[in-house]
Order: sequence, then structure tokens, then C-alpha cells
Amino acid sequence: MGLVDHWVALCLGPLAIWVLVSGLDDLTVAAACLGRWIVGRIAHGKAEQPPDDAALDRVPRKPIAVFIPLWHEHQVIRRMLEHNLAANRYDRVDFFLGAYPNDAATQAAVRLVELEHGNVHLAVCPHNGPTSKADCLNWIYQRMLLFEEQNGVRFEIVATHDAEDLIHPDAFRWMNYFAERYEMVQIPVLALPTPLRELTHGVYCDEFAEFQMRDLPARQFLGGFIPSNGVGTGFSRSALDKLAVAHSNCIFEPECLTEDYENGFRVHRLGCTQLFVGIHKTGGAFVATREYFPRTFRGAVRQRTRWVTGIALQSWERHGWRESSRQLYWFWRDRKGLIGHLVTPLSNLLFLYGAGTWLWSLHAGSAWGLENAARQPWLVDALTVTFGLQLCHMTVRAVASAAIYGWKFALGVPLRTLWGNLINCLATLCAYRDYLGAKLRGRPLVWVKTEHAFPSRAALMAHKRRLGEVLVTSSYLSAEDLDAALASKPPQVRLGEYLVQLGKLTEWELYEALSVQQNIPLGKPAPTAVSRPVTRSFPAEVIRRWKVLPFQIAEGFLCVAGPELPTDSMQEELRRFSSLEIHFRLVTPAEFEELAAEYVPNARQ
Repeated sequence: MGLVDHWVALCLGPLAIWVLVSGLDDLTVAAACLGRWIVGRIAHGKAEQPPDDAALDRVPRKPIAVFIPLWHEHQVIRRMLEHNLAANRYDRVDFFLGAYPNDAATQAAVRLVELEHGNVHLAVCPHNGPTSKADCLNWIYQRMLLFEEQNGVRFEIVATHDAEDLIHPDAFRWMNYFAERYEMVQIPVLALPTPLRELTHGVYCDEFAEFQMRDLPARQFLGGFIPSNGVGTGFSRSALDKLAVAHSNCIFEPECLTEDYENGFRVHRLGCTQLFVGIHKTGGAFVATREYFPRTFRGAVRQRTRWVTGIALQSWERHGWRESSRQLYWFWRDRKGLIGHLVTPLSNLLFLYGAGTWLWSLHAGSAWGLENAARQPWLVDALTVTFGLQLCHMTVRAVASAAIYGWKFALGVPLRTLWGNLINCLATLCAYRDYLGAKLRGRPLVWVKTEHAFPSRAALMAHKRRLGEVLVTSSYLSAEDLDAALASKPPQVRLGEYLVQLGKLTEWELYEALSVQQNIPLGKPAPTAVSRPVTRSFPAEVIRRWKVLPFQIAEGFLCVAGPELPTDSMQEELRRFSSLEIHFRLVTPAEFEELAAEYVPNARQ
């Protein structure tokens, strides 16, 4: 037997034991999740049903404050706010955004939206950043308290979100509904779908689907604490008041890199009721916060380094193992990656090598294979059992992934699992390095920012309210007239234009509804707001083809006006003529002709 085979044989035993223990642990959670489903079926006679519109509307609407901490998010935050403000179906929500004094670009992006929306408020931290996400959130909380004092209001729910989040239009309605009975409500978080070739992002798709279809329901069923996902989490005011009293007014732990996980545990320890809202579809879409996670290997390692540091290392330091047996089990689940992430890639390689060598030796009649099989029958049994457990785990993950993204995507689970093992291994090594380095130097751990991307306009359209819905709810049109127009409208004619042709809407009413639907400001800019040099930023041919007129540079944005909704193709071409981010204003066709005639006569057709 060669030297390599000797060391492989020595390692196989300990690795088999570890994989066996971890696999049985995963099997226990899967069994608990299945048990929860069975109990629910027995109790109710059918699968759990989500609340319908009538049930959601019966609950009085409580004021909700949404906290969004920011650090260098100027490229995404304006689009995030404008989309979610337009798509949202809950009318009692205010957004509070935290930025740092040394992040002027992000402040400018927020102030631009703040000028146009009375429910958007900027909170500037009193010190330069980055500190920690929790520290930024605490200062947002103080800004909310000041706003309440100045305006005589009280927010009954505080929700947390990030700068890249795509919030489901009904998410706040669901949060308000379940907040009647629970003091912490967690809306599901799912990665947006990406092409199969993007292995790194696919790992997030698989893991988040599995965690929220298996782990979180099992935790709830077995009485474990529900860790906040950081986004889509709603805290009742009573829970926040308890946190403030228990932790010297620090709602979020400033020194913790994963304040969301920490708050889930702290809220549970204070006796607050928690709920993870299961994954449900309404209107063909999952009621969940959707977002892009890191799509590069380096970005994923960077983000997961923060997760491992906060969830495993800092949690261990802060809470040790001093809890009830029920909670200790979940501590074990959340921290076992400190070992498991390091040995899993090695076990993948050694099991493949060891199994292949053993099978070859049996086939060849090698004395090594036969003798070792006879001497260590337990090892063969352990390898067989662990292989079966891994196959079971892979099947559970594939089923969860298929439920969200389809079976074609789920077929890639085995390959993405191996890729994810490598990411987690490197992230854990980096977490040890950063954590121990900070301890040795006596330095605090700071916010490790993840680069964020916001979905393209095409991807956002599924979350926009339909134009017909806006017209009816805004009393521009009756439901009967809408149904009649939809039934008689020619296929190639746009609904709004057809309604104007029928005389059911004026052109201005149509553009008012489009402005509400798309959350784009409406109206011809005042002459004092138009800069003639800026109107020459685009060639006349581009202005004529896309019907857009640049008219002002404000807060670092290039403001343009036009009668057509901006498309990805339009924005891509306009970026060729300006490095500034583009801010659109909607004007009617008649108003655009007036602007073009006055400022760019050559652009008129």
C-alpha cells in the first residue's frame, strides 16, 4: 500500500464519523419539517393556506417604518426606492435610510428621492463610516424617534431591508396581518434566478430555498429561536421597547457583524413571539423579498466571511453554550460549519479517492482491498451510510430548489453543492483570520460591505402594479370600463392609448396613472430648471429616436424628460453620452414637443 493510500485510509475513519453525525443532524431537521407538515394536515385537513385579500384588508393598517442602512449604495438606492414605492400596496409605510457623513454620493441619491416623496427620510450618522450595520441601524432608530416626536406619530412596526431588495407588493400587508399575533415576523428571502452558468449565485438559490423550506419551518415546529434574515423582518414596537430596556437603548448590537441573527435570538430570549411566514405564491409570484446575492466567487467568500464571523464566532463569544437544551441544539446547527466547512471539501476528495481505490482493488483482487475490507468492516458500513445520508440531503435540496426555480435548475444541485463547499471553506478560513486578527490587535470588526446589484427594468416589471389596477384604484376608470376595454383592445395597441382613443381617459390622466405605476415624476420642468448647455448633452438624432431631452444636472444625476417609459436599451445608449446616472421625468407627448421646439429644434420630426 502506497504512502498516499495509507494517509487516505487514516483520514477516512474520522471523516466518515463527522459526515455521519452531520448527516444524521440534517436528517433530523428534515424529519421535523415533514412532521410539521403532517401535523398541519391532520389539524386543518389541508395544506396551510395564506391569507387572502379580504383577510388582509380586515386587519387595521399599522404605521410601518422601514430601516435601510447604507454605505456606498448611490448606484442602486434610488432605483430601489422608486421601484418599491411604486409597487407597494401598503399605504402606511415610511422609509428611513441611514448614511454616513463621508458618503456624500449616497446622501445625494437619497435626498433626490426625499424631495419627491414625503415618506422617505434620510438619517445621517454622527460619525464617519463604515462602522457596523447595527450601528447604522441604531442611528436610523434615533432618527425615527425624532420624526415621531416632531410629527406626533408612532410607528407600530419596524421592518429592516437592504439597498438591493425587491420587496413584494403585498409584503407589508402580510407583515401587518401577522403582527396582530406575533412580535417578530420574518418574510421569506429568495435569490432572483440567474442563468445556469452562474454557479456562485446558484449556490445562494439552492441554499436559501432549502433553508427556508426545511430549516426555518423545523426550528419553528421544535420551538427554536427564529434568526432574522436581516431583510423582510418586521419587529413590533413592543419587541423594540423590550430590546431598548434590556440593552441600554441599543436595538441592534453595534459590535455584531450579523445583527439580524443576534436580534432573532435576543427577541426570543425576551419572550417575544416569532413567526417565519412560509413560502407561498399569490398571483403567480412568491410573497418574498427577492434580490441578487454576490455573483462572483470573491464576492461570495467576502459575504460569507461576515456571516461565519457573526453567526458562529461572535455568537459563541457572546453566548457560549449557556442555554436550554432546545436552544443549544440550534447553536450546534449554526456553529457546526466552523468544523464542517473546513473538512467537507477534503471529505469530498478523499471519499471519491478512497471509494474509487477500494472498488478498483476489489475488482483487481488486490490483497490491500480485501484485507482492509475484512479488517475494517465498520468503515465500509460507515461509508455506505454516509453516502446514503448525503444522497438524501442532496435530494432534499434539489426538491426545495425545484419548488422555486424548476427541475431544470435543480439538476445542477450536485455540482453547485461542491462549488458551495469550496466557497464556505475559504470563507471560514477568512473568518478565523479576521476574528483572531481583530482580537490580537484589539480592534473592532467593521462592516464588510457586499457589492449590491439591483434588477434590470425587465426583471422589475413582474412586481409593478398593472396599469389597469392603478386606473381603477385611483378612480380614473371603472372596473366595468376596464374589462370592456381589455376585451375589445386590438393586440398591438397599448391599453392606455386605446382608452384615450375611446375617450375614457384624457392624455393627462393616462400620464398621471403611468407616473403612479412607475413612480416617475410627472410634468414639464419649469424654465428655471432647464439648463440650455445640458440640453445639448445628447445628439439631436438620439433625442429624436428615443424622445428624451436632458435638461438639468442635480445632485450628481442627469435629469431627462420624455413621453416614453425608459427601457434598458434606451438607458444603455444614453449612458454612452454621460457618465452620470440618469433620472427620468415623464412628460406628455405635447409637452415634449414644446420642449424640443424651444431647446433643440433640430430634434423635432
